[in-house]
Amino acid sequence: MAIWHGNPTMDEINQSMGNCMPGYLGMKITEVGDDYLVGTMPVDDRTRQPFGILHGGASVALAETLGSLAANMVVDNSKFYCVGQEINANHLRPVPEGVVTAKASAVHVGRSSQVWEIRIHDPKGKLNCISRITMAVVPVPSQ
Repeated sequence: MAIWHGNPTMDEINQSMGNCMPGYLGMKITEVGDDYLVGTMPVDDRTRQPFGILHGGASVALAETLGSLAANMVVDNSKFYCVGQEINANHLRPVPEGVVTAKASAVHVGRSSQVWEIRIHDPKGKLNCISRITMAVVPVPSQ
């Protein structure tokens, strides 16, 4: 049984990322599971650091994007929204080219906070980054 509030489609999610950082970095959501999201990001001139490998900040941006999207998909957006409180990442191996794939999985979905784990793999399927984000669930202010 899916944990999402409503029935989000990949097209709707991808369109929401078009004119902001995820769109500029080439991120795309490729799968919506019952309790996880999968997305990709190219390793190219937009996302590499000066030494020619994937920039750690780009990996963190991918992790935060998936974690934030997932967290907000769990709540009723007419009553709540989710914002990042803390994120950490361990960069395990360099990625010089290709497309990285990230999977955000729910660790804890509570009334006032959520924790998501994001694992990013290189084009060969090797784990290159593992991240965890804590999200605050905030009530929408009354008008």
